[in-house]
Amino acid sequence: MTPLVFLSEPGELDADTVVLSGPEGRHAAAVRRIAAGETVHLVDGAGTRARCRVLEVGKDRVVCAVEERGVEPAPHPHLTVVQALPKGDRGELAVEVMTEAGVDRIVPWAAERCITRWKPERAPKALAKWRSTAREAAKQSRRSRVPEVAELAGTGEVCAHVAAAGAGIVLHEDAGSRLSSVPLPAPVLEAAAQGDAGRPDAGGIVVVVGPEGGFSDSELRALDAAGAVRALLGPTVLRTSTAGVAALAVLQARCGRW
Repeated sequence: MTPLVFLSEPGELDADTVVLSGPEGRHAAAVRRIAAGETVHLVDGAGTRARCRVLEVGKDRVVCAVEERGVEPAPHPHLTVVQALPKGDRGELAVEVMTEAGVDRIVPWAAERCITRWKPERAPKALAKWRSTAREAAKQSRRSRVPEVAELAGTGEVCAHVAAAGAGIVLHEDAGSRLSSVPLPAPVLEAAAQGDAGRPDAGGIVVVVGPEGGFSDSELRALDAAGAVRALLGPTVLRTSTAGVAALAVLQARCGRW
């Protein structure tokens, strides 16, 4: 079994000894019941991973000795999913499974037909839930990088992401081509082969997942104008909370990330 992963604070992994404290230390000590002598991996959420030996365990702190550290390169092409707000707790479900499937960035989208609305007074708490879910799912899946969960976007901002991407894809049940066969432009294939350290959207793929009520005509026109292509996942219609992870699985395989 691969070692458990815990998140450290930025810069802490530069030291030879790292102390996990606060909620993360409490989780390691009291929930995961880490014991002295065990091997764990500490990550900073931005690609740095350290293999550590546990020296000491307290009530809410774990002292670790760094035995090996390194920076894992960012995978390419960069994969962004624009997720229309699902109803209930399905938003957190979508974030969880997409993080486990390797998404690099999630953009919450207030689409016209979303049942759920993040009102101004509720938005910070809702966004914090999504970000917390991404952190926990990244640890569960042993990732060294926690995906970015961006601020809530409107349709104009979504179209800007699509226009800047190497490929913009709208998942739509009436599309004529399947995602497994949609041609990927040269910049995307080059990023997959060589890596691209520039802007996340440059050479990357942006996938747009609509709400339960579907895209409005005006949204589709705007996305078309931004350069998006429409793609079909398969013969069945998925929920908005599961379409993103299915699309990621297809793209991960097509781009050689899996």
